[in-house]
Amino acid sequence: MKSVKYSLLLMLGFALFYLLPLEFRALWQPDETRYAEISREMVAAGNWIVPHFLDVRYFEKPVAGYWINNLSQLIFGHNNFAVRFGSVFSIMLSALMVAWLAFRLWRDKTVAVLSGVIFLTCLLVYGVGTYAVLDPMITLWLVAAMCSFWLAVNAQTTAAKAGGYLLLGLVCGMGVMTKGFLALAVPVLGVLPWVIAQKRWKEVLLFGPLAVLSAIAITLPWALAIAKAEPTFWHYFFWVEHIQRFAEKDAQHKAPFWYYIPFLIAGCLPWVALLPGALKRGWQERKIESGTLYVLGWVVMPLLFFSIAKGKLPTYILPCFAPLAILLARHATQLAASSKILKVNGWINTVFGGICTLVILLVLAPWGLAKHPVYASNELLKVIQASIAFLVWALVGYFTTRNHAKRWQWAALCPLGLALLVGGVIPDKVIDSKNPQAFIDVVRPELESSRYILADSVGVGAGVAWELKRDDITMYAKPGELNYGLTNFADAKDKFVSREDFAGWLATRRKEGNVSLVMLLSKNKVPEDNDVPTPDHLYRKGRFVLFFYEKMP
Repeated sequence: MKSVKYSLLLMLGFALFYLLPLEFRALWQPDETRYAEISREMVAAGNWIVPHFLDVRYFEKPVAGYWINNLSQLIFGHNNFAVRFGSVFSIMLSALMVAWLAFRLWRDKTVAVLSGVIFLTCLLVYGVGTYAVLDPMITLWLVAAMCSFWLAVNAQTTAAKAGGYLLLGLVCGMGVMTKGFLALAVPVLGVLPWVIAQKRWKEVLLFGPLAVLSAIAITLPWALAIAKAEPTFWHYFFWVEHIQRFAEKDAQHKAPFWYYIPFLIAGCLPWVALLPGALKRGWQERKIESGTLYVLGWVVMPLLFFSIAKGKLPTYILPCFAPLAILLARHATQLAASSKILKVNGWINTVFGGICTLVILLVLAPWGLAKHPVYASNELLKVIQASIAFLVWALVGYFTTRNHAKRWQWAALCPLGLALLVGGVIPDKVIDSKNPQAFIDVVRPELESSRYILADSVGVGAGVAWELKRDDITMYAKPGELNYGLTNFADAKDKFVSREDFAGWLATRRKEGNVSLVMLLSKNKVPEDNDVPTPDHLYRKGRFVLFFYEKMP
């Protein structure tokens, strides 16, 4: 009966948490507008080999993650739901595989289903899993790789074992085509402690080449196709996107070794009280149950790998939450009914939700203590909704403290208020710097009438391109992440205009039609401070500014 209850909770929660809110949140720049536009351009051009972004070659990532988003847009159309559904679909499949592996480890339906529930409701998993980035896709393939390896090493026949290794190679190959060679490194590191402890080197060396062959087989067609179409792709992708990003001193997003610890802890909400005990139980049982060691190694080894790397982002450790959810579920079901940890978990959620509610009402609200409140005086409804969202978290947490032995699992509903209301609680000052869709809707007539459109921000330019369904956006002053594509290919030279050349460029182009320049200014900067010719019309909303130049005879 417990497994049935958890299954129903899993299905209902997935619909309420992951599907229902997708369309009702504006796209965020630069990430969501970027991935929305790349896939739109691939679908429109029919070119599924070479990614282009604003009609410029874009070599920062391989292609398989875009394929998932392409299919989503083909099925659901060009809308916010389709942009995010690829991430949601990947997280859903990952959760099902998490449940499958948990069942294979302990043959306990309750642990299996609860593993999926915990995975889907962990705060970091939900936050990234409903956001249009490629991390949910690489998580899908990494989870599939770990499941495939476990399937292979536990197969009873040679044919089944070979099939497991072939499947392992296929999913690793898809991982490589999604986000690069870390899709090979992470599974190898993850299984290493288990292979050493179980002394299974001979088997791995014997059957491992099958995985290598199947990985090559699935990646080779695209690898050869893009090498033929763009000979410089692999050099750029390997050296810049792997070596520089992860190892060199000038790596992007540099952070200290301990960077991921707070994200791991906060990311486990609303199950954080179970985390210390789950890790401790995993360590204590590592020699008793091989499956426990397998899952524990899957958490620790990739976490160490990402911690050692120079470049860090919270999204990188998303794959670690799959095995962590299994450990949390196993630990929770093994606790005695009288265990105080389950009650402590409820009180942590109660306090967390209560503090967040008070912060909104006493600090962030227009009447709050903050010198510059986040919410404006006309955003009372947003303040109320934000308070309700976290009040739900607190109330659910308190509910689980009452008869915690039977109610603790209902902590899965703590984030429900936030999931359903988050689209309506984002302050206007954030929308006017991170969500360009509302601004674009206001100035749409000017943009649609423009022969040329320029943007000084790649994320904003992508938002304009997505909304207008046109990729002929010219970058102004700052090439940003399009720098390689703009500077290394002759056919992209007209896609960028420097600040110094803009006046002359504008004088020529205005004879051909209207010109729009969309800029993302710093908070305190006024448009008059910018070294651009005086526009015929100027419109500003928050940090977004439109300079509109009418056609001149």
